[in-house]
Amino acid sequence: MANAPIRLLIAASGTGGHLFPAIALAQKLPEYEIEWLGVPDRLENQLVPKEYPLNTIAVAGFQQGFGLSSLLVLGKLLGSILAVRRLLKKGNFQGVFTTGGYIAGPAVIAARSLGLPVVFHESNALPGKVTRFFGPWCSMVAVGFDVAAKYLPRAKSVCVGTPVRSQFLDSQNHPSLDLAIPDGVPLIVVFGGSQGAVGINKLVREAAPTWFEAGAYVVHLTGDKDPEAQSLQHPQYISLPFYNDMAPLLRRANLAISRSGAGSLTELAICGVPAILIPYPFAAEDHQSYNAEVFTKVGAALMFQQSALTADILQTQVLNLLRSPDELAKMGELAKAIAVPESAEKLASLVREVVES
Repeated sequence: MANAPIRLLIAASGTGGHLFPAIALAQKLPEYEIEWLGVPDRLENQLVPKEYPLNTIAVAGFQQGFGLSSLLVLGKLLGSILAVRRLLKKGNFQGVFTTGGYIAGPAVIAARSLGLPVVFHESNALPGKVTRFFGPWCSMVAVGFDVAAKYLPRAKSVCVGTPVRSQFLDSQNHPSLDLAIPDGVPLIVVFGGSQGAVGINKLVREAAPTWFEAGAYVVHLTGDKDPEAQSLQHPQYISLPFYNDMAPLLRRANLAISRSGAGSLTELAICGVPAILIPYPFAAEDHQSYNAEVFTKVGAALMFQQSALTADILQTQVLNLLRSPDELAKMGELAKAIAVPESAEKLASLVREVVES
């Protein structure tokens, strides 16, 4: 059919780190017909169907060792590849975009077996095993940090940054913060990514009383898996499991205490927030430490491994920063210099170039 819109399948599943960049990309491709590929019972089932048709497949990741469970996973993988092939052929898709994770394998294999172009986005400084394996199969790997390219020697790669949700970029319509934080007081924002971080939560609750004495307020996003989440009560302390309006919260923050997932770091950079970063100690291949080093090397953040961090150390480091507003301001500017605000536009241009060539 003449002038039919280009159809793109986006394979992104699991966590906000995989989904938010893909959603930001999709919003920059209004002329495309987009469908989604995910798995049952993950975050995409809440976020995607209201905007894009969602197709789901059963797929899982390989664990260490080889046994009966690995055979079952392999069987699921083969079945999912065939399912994606059928979807791509039936839907007459012209390309695939993926942000990695378990779902990327069947998406990449199925697309390439049909001769379709694939754009892969990798947000971490150390690309994951899936990216390193499938990167050379793809038409292009878009990376969030320049340093990632050196781990992908056999893949075509280009640095575009990592797209963020539109609320972080709307310069004309900044919503105000709807939390009771007085003007002029130092604000510390604590969050552990989409899953929360019980280890960080405990350290912060122990250290926070001294920060209150120094006049600081704390907004603490605890996640929903911390049984002690409400154990600290103070007029200058706001504890919430989650908070959706992260853009106005981070714009107001003087300091963040955070894990170092790529999505969280991108949002901190866009908002120019200095940070104390505590990488998730069980992240695959310790990739959160690699992410954090991008910020520590330029002076935008401090990094502490959770195993070596105590409440006393955290308390002292935060107080030192609060007493050095010029240092905080400098760190914030250095964080902002890492940001790529036009990342979604760059990624959309790349997808158009690859899919339409």
